[in-house]
Amino acid sequence: MTESSPEITPDSDEMLDFTVDTDYAEERLDHVLMHYFPELSRSRLQSWIKNGQVMLNQQVILKPKQKVLGGELLQVVPTMQDQGEWKAVELEFEVHYEDDDLLIVNKQAGLVVHPAPGHYQDTLVNGLLFRYPSLRKLPRAGIVHRLDKDTTGLLVVAKTPEAHNHLVAQLQRREFDREYIALVHHTIVAGDTIDLPIGRHQQMRKKMAVITEGSSPAREAITHFRIEDKYKNFTLLRVKLETGRTHQIRVHLSHLNHSIVGDPLYCVRNLKPRGMSEEFATVFDNFRRQALHAAKLGLQQPSTGEWLDWEVELPDDFSCLLKAIKEHEST
Repeated sequence: MTESSPEITPDSDEMLDFTVDTDYAEERLDHVLMHYFPELSRSRLQSWIKNGQVMLNQQVILKPKQKVLGGELLQVVPTMQDQGEWKAVELEFEVHYEDDDLLIVNKQAGLVVHPAPGHYQDTLVNGLLFRYPSLRKLPRAGIVHRLDKDTTGLLVVAKTPEAHNHLVAQLQRREFDREYIALVHHTIVAGDTIDLPIGRHQQMRKKMAVITEGSSPAREAITHFRIEDKYKNFTLLRVKLETGRTHQIRVHLSHLNHSIVGDPLYCVRNLKPRGMSEEFATVFDNFRRQALHAAKLGLQQPSTGEWLDWEVELPDDFSCLLKAIKEHEST
């Protein structure tokens, strides 16, 4: 019987997808991984399996000796260092709130959350381990959910195993209150709900996409949004997540042809408004990340059961962009 946990789903920019070759039928899963990662040791690959980083047909497999059938979808989150080997590095990041059970971090743009290929010692995990060494005992240094590298705002970090289990359970039950501010291209008339499944893009591995029924594996994704402010060429949205898929807001809004301003992955590059002043063009061109900010976070405190919520202002670069838009449209 397959030992798996469909509730655990590792979302990561670095998740890699494969179709298991039929020639590997009846091989152990750890042996199959050695075909795809020949430069790595078997013990390393087994640790990925035991850490919940390997999925077959979207189910996490926890036993290295699990046999494959051939033809399955194999998904791997290839962290190249085990958690115990992650280095503690002194990094700047803002702790917005802290108690005995959890931290609320106000993440800055450009900060990667988890170590991954290309980012081994400059991530939030490295900084957390330096400031809070006890977090080394927790999965992913206590980080319960993630934000993309250039998305700013609030995320929660557990400080104890009990708090981590409690917070993960809340997240899986969709009890977190998560609201984002997003600036998108073009004018949106009214708020709405986007209920469209998301999966890995079939041609571009780093991208996610809305998946039509039956074309490839996908997971339920639900995004609610309402109008925060309207401009001639843009709309400022307040977005609420019901599910938390990789790049969910970016993918859903791009699918509606309202891609997020500055998004390097999902935004068409020729969406500049006409008649831009030199000053506005400079601000617009210098904003080189997605205009997406995790503004609000609410959850139940693990020990007391009290409902806590936090809200943070837009970062300076986002505020300056909005100011430039308003000034441009007032002339």
